[in-house]
Amino acid sequence: MAKLLCDIYETFSAPLSHEMLFKWHSMLFDESTKDIEYGKYRSHEEPMQIVSYRYDRQRVFFEAPPSNKIYSEMELFIDWFNSKKNSDSIFVRAAIAHVYFESIHPFEDGNGRIGRALVEKVLSQSVDKPILIAISKELEKNKKNYYLELGKCNHSLDIQDWVDFFSKIILKAQQESIDLLNFLIEKAKLFLKLSGELNQRQEKVLLRMFAEGLEGFKGGLSADNYIKITKTSRPTATRDLTDLVKIGALLKTGELRHTRYWLNIKKRKEIS
Repeated sequence: MAKLLCDIYETFSAPLSHEMLFKWHSMLFDESTKDIEYGKYRSHEEPMQIVSYRYDRQRVFFEAPPSNKIYSEMELFIDWFNSKKNSDSIFVRAAIAHVYFESIHPFEDGNGRIGRALVEKVLSQSVDKPILIAISKELEKNKKNYYLELGKCNHSLDIQDWVDFFSKIILKAQQESIDLLNFLIEKAKLFLKLSGELNQRQEKVLLRMFAEGLEGFKGGLSADNYIKITKTSRPTATRDLTDLVKIGALLKTGELRHTRYWLNIKKRKEIS
């Protein structure tokens, strides 16, 4: 997936083509992947369906076009994608591109990842510069609603609800990416500021806290967490934590067994 995103970043302005899509698909799979036709559109005769496997009743939520029609459907999709490069709202084009591609479901596997990659390409072309934002992460957080809204498009040509939903996902993904970038900048600034002042235990714990990401330790870092991470004694942990607060690396809240520690970094305001 990382190779795929790098390729999108480097070739964002290039027209979409069958060959580009085959290349992306090949990046997701390799020769060790069994029973998957990679680097080409699906060709099996069985219908491509999304179904529920309830014992009492099987329900088909979606059926894609048959394999023998995939190439012609993708020809139409690629022509539409390239012709709409500089038209429509950035949100509308991204939303339509995703639901259009997913409705064709041209590959045996990996359609979701390729579909999200196309969104990255749409957004990059719309602002005329390569960008990567956390689309996949935001969709994963909203998976239930994502499938619900996507499913509605299988029964109606009215996709306004889908466009509204997907536009909000893009904005949230943009905010997530900005927050992550600022988080990494704050990490670099903090370690630069504390250069030469940290012992190995303290550095290990700070790195572990940053590794938790934007949300940090659930409920904050406790003395027990510190002891577990560093394999040190409680008195040593207490001294280290007190020192980290003193030099401005951590913020302390609570008292006694409710004491918790948090990274002392700036919080960014959400974009409007």
